[in-house]
Amino acid sequence: MLPEDLKTEFNSLLPGQTTEQGATRRTALQVALGVGYAAAAVPIMAQTAIKTSSEGLKTGEITFEVNGFKVPAFYAAPTGKTKLPVVLVIQEIFGVHEYIADTCRRFAKAGYLAIAPELYARQGDPSEHGEMAKLIAEVVSKVPDAQVMADLDGAVQWAGANGGDTAKVAITGFCWGGRITWLYAAQGPVKAGVAWYGRLVGASSALTPKHPIDVASVMRAPVLGLYGEKDDGIPLDTVDKMKAALATGTAASRASQFVVYPDAPHAFHADYRPSFRQGPAEDGWKRCLEWFKAHGVA
Repeated sequence: MLPEDLKTEFNSLLPGQTTEQGATRRTALQVALGVGYAAAAVPIMAQTAIKTSSEGLKTGEITFEVNGFKVPAFYAAPTGKTKLPVVLVIQEIFGVHEYIADTCRRFAKAGYLAIAPELYARQGDPSEHGEMAKLIAEVVSKVPDAQVMADLDGAVQWAGANGGDTAKVAITGFCWGGRITWLYAAQGPVKAGVAWYGRLVGASSALTPKHPIDVASVMRAPVLGLYGEKDDGIPLDTVDKMKAALATGTAASRASQFVVYPDAPHAFHADYRPSFRQGPAEDGWKRCLEWFKAHGVA
């Protein structure tokens, strides 16, 4: 049984995608991102996705160790600078592919050390799952929240040892990563978070014992939630419930805010997919950078 937001991801596949088409797309993304990076069977629009130049940036693949496992990640940062503000960039369910890497480059152009860890590397390689349902069932659904939280702690430590200022850390994530953004802002060493259409409620399980609404009253960092009015997987009444829960909590909880974009669907920031909406995506990006600055990250 898939959560509604992941069903929305599944339903966003382009009509008629075949295994051969999926393989072609994976190859294209792997070439764009670099050897060694996973590229899941993701739906891609006919037009070219936004491409941010690496000029003036340090970018590449790294690993950092957490509990004996080397977690792979992509990072981007301005060349020749230290004590940089840090932003953790949290993947969609498709893993760390070119769209997430490009988002890191965009943050680096804005002066951040951006790092996107592959948060279910232990469970499997998204590029080996050509069907969305199998990717979710065989990889995504097996990822424990506790593992993710520890890996994010490891990413912060790596950033601090490689030019980042661990007193100025932010987190942002998309869909699957939006939910993680809320959870980590309730316990991690971050000053602010921006959650793009992350699920807010859900059934508890051994791997996912709590959801954002369960930690809303104990936030350690304020989160800006960016959501779409026409998101079939995240009903607006769950946004209202989250607002009510935040209003009873810590100062960071009460400082958290939502922006709901009229007529925007799920994944409106994903410029490589049919769900992309330029207006909300650009406005959300501007608000994201302003939110981080307002809360002492930049």
